[in-house]
Amino acid sequence: MSEAPLHFKTIVEAAGLLRSRQLSPVELTEKLLKRIEDLDGHLKGYGTLMADHAMGAARVAESEIALGEYRGLLHGVPVAVKDLCFTKGVRTMGGTKVLADHVPDFDATVVTRLEAAGAVLLGKLNMTEGAMAGYNPEFDIPLNPWNAGCWTGSSSSGSGVATAAGLCFGSLGSDTGGSIRFPSACNGIVGLKPTWGRVSRYGVLALAESLDHVGPMTRSVADAGVMLQAIAGFDSKDPTSLPDPVPDMLAEIHREITGIRIGFNERFATKEIDAELVESVDAATQVLVDLGAEFVEVELPDMDDYTAVWPILCTAEAVLAHQANYATRRGDYGPWFREWLDRGSRVTGAQYSEANNRRAECVGQLKRVLEQVDMLICPSMAGPPYPVTPEELYGPITKERPPKFQRFTAPFNFSGTPTLCLPCGFNDEGLPLSLQLAGKHLSEPLLCRVGHAFEAATNWHKSHPQI
Repeated sequence: MSEAPLHFKTIVEAAGLLRSRQLSPVELTEKLLKRIEDLDGHLKGYGTLMADHAMGAARVAESEIALGEYRGLLHGVPVAVKDLCFTKGVRTMGGTKVLADHVPDFDATVVTRLEAAGAVLLGKLNMTEGAMAGYNPEFDIPLNPWNAGCWTGSSSSGSGVATAAGLCFGSLGSDTGGSIRFPSACNGIVGLKPTWGRVSRYGVLALAESLDHVGPMTRSVADAGVMLQAIAGFDSKDPTSLPDPVPDMLAEIHREITGIRIGFNERFATKEIDAELVESVDAATQVLVDLGAEFVEVELPDMDDYTAVWPILCTAEAVLAHQANYATRRGDYGPWFREWLDRGSRVTGAQYSEANNRRAECVGQLKRVLEQVDMLICPSMAGPPYPVTPEELYGPITKERPPKFQRFTAPFNFSGTPTLCLPCGFNDEGLPLSLQLAGKHLSEPLLCRVGHAFEAATNWHKSHPQI
């Protein structure tokens, strides 16, 4: 058991206290709600707090655990979800004004599965508008707990902030081009983007359906495995969900990693990338080699050529996702996302097809490389969280991001293969740095095993912001 304050303990640690009845779900939930009351007025992680719902669930969990009806490691543990996951009777806004009064009459499958595992749902977390990069001016912008003037990542920003600040023990985010990994990296936490289809998207607001993934954001790799275990699996309500059985994500997490082949491409991982981040990822690679992993140099094409087509695919699919409101309520969208949709409305069928062909090329290139190794290692993003202002986050879009911005994210949205990002250091300004492990189709347990080995040999995941 770590010496971290209760609100910074891992899900696994909290579960041990709850199962042994050293701590009750009611007491734990009350403490988290008090912390949210004390801190979130500043941090803006939550869009909707579900305090009554949470306390009701905590009381049920307490009764069940007392009767010996223990459901597993999430039983009685307070978590939260990004506000694009439907919650019955509770507004689901997706960061948009057009959905400010949207109250679903059913739960998203991921919410149903979290609650079936006994988790206590604290509320809905703030996010960018429509799950892109800008915010609607009528919505709050979550603040980075490491430095309030720096980017929190998009679009699962509230998920990153709340998890890093100890306002929940874990959260769900979504990732279309980096939106689990960017906020995880910016806030110094773990983010697991599963294989596309591993987790049902039923009842989850879309940005670009062929690229969207839902996954956990936590303070340890094991915790990410616990949450993924709970939400993964085939769902008849989502025909794109995979029929493959879900393995025990933690069954082999403590095994050594001797002989695991980890691929690295220097140009991909270092060209025009922040020097301190490159140095940190290099040091992390050496840790894994010292633990027995095999370092393998691999060849990769220039991925920036492929990431350049991501906006064409995303804007066009975003128009489809918002077809019910875009034509009639265009003016209710904020300037950033409105321009994003406008761009998508101008994409021709030929342009979309050409971009999709480039995507297919990228997927083929990655598949061939991953046939040679068990996973790739690279940064999670091109640098540490950078300074931002509310004006640029609310929009309109004032500057185009270079292709390298999504070099380490978009290709794995194209391929739908899983990635795990985790803290690997801090820069000279005390901002978190993050590495990414990118694996083969359905290799989440192996990614967790290697990530857990790295955590066991380092202490970066044990650092928390001083708020």
